[in-house]
Amino acid sequence: MLNLFTFSQNKLELFTTRDVDAVLTKIDNSCNIWLRCINFRDRTGTARIIKYFGLNPSRVDMIFNHSPIGIDEDMEDCLFNSYEILTHKIKNREFEVARGSIVVGSNFIITFEITEVKIFSILTNNLQKQNLDIQKWGVDYILYFIFKDILNNYHTVFDYISRKLDDLEDEVLDKLGDDSTYQKIATMRQSTRVGRRNFQSIKSLLVMMDYDDFQWITPPVKALFNQELAHHIDNLWQEYLALRAWMSELMEIQRDNVASETSERINRLTILSSIFLPITFISGFYGMNFKYMPELDQPWAYPAIISIMVLIVISSIVYAKRQRWL
Repeated sequence: MLNLFTFSQNKLELFTTRDVDAVLTKIDNSCNIWLRCINFRDRTGTARIIKYFGLNPSRVDMIFNHSPIGIDEDMEDCLFNSYEILTHKIKNREFEVARGSIVVGSNFIITFEITEVKIFSILTNNLQKQNLDIQKWGVDYILYFIFKDILNNYHTVFDYISRKLDDLEDEVLDKLGDDSTYQKIATMRQSTRVGRRNFQSIKSLLVMMDYDDFQWITPPVKALFNQELAHHIDNLWQEYLALRAWMSELMEIQRDNVASETSERINRLTILSSIFLPITFISGFYGMNFKYMPELDQPWAYPAIISIMVLIVISSIVYAKRQRWL
């Protein structure tokens, strides 16, 4: 799906199609545009879009091969960012991640979304309904809103993680969890690394904006980045570190619980072995084939030995329970 959002002081328009030719024909170069390529995996079509905007052909490989996450410092043709956005949806025990690329030029911004990003769709709707004053600004203002919404998304994600950790903490502290509980926490902790990369990417952009040759963001929008997003990132970073520490603590407690339970099982098996050790000794003793064993000729010998064995077992169990070994 290709969504073309065109805006200027006198124009505000949204055009949707699946045809590359149709969207390229619809582009008005005198206006600012936001082109969303959603679930668009046509390499030839992507190459035509890249060529139309005068970008380096290598950008196609970066889009399809999903280059390393973050801002590309080679900014001669555009500002290129590969993103991974953590969502609160869970699939196969892991948080789902929305992946794609953002390309920013002089009067255009293109988002290549491997899967549709909900926050991008909400932003498009708000722009279309004129809930945001965009017509006096450039495409860098949209980039600001994109990053702002990405950061706002993490408040929802972190709140969801906190509620999940509350439930897991109850399992861990009440010793109701098992090996799967540890795995849930470990998987959750591993998934949240995407958030760190998001924050580092935006921090890198804030640093690059101070370069003398940085031309992709205008001073007014740069001020918005520095005044609002920089503080926003710092707060989320602290929250992220706190959640990671919480997960690590729960994993450590759960490991101790599992180790304690394993040790308790071994102790019980050891005690049971100790209880039956005298019985094994008696059985082995009377299993010897000596000719002169007077008890063998006594009619009471067999029930007497059995009674002694039962008495040993019962007394051993009673003693172990009094000592709280069982």
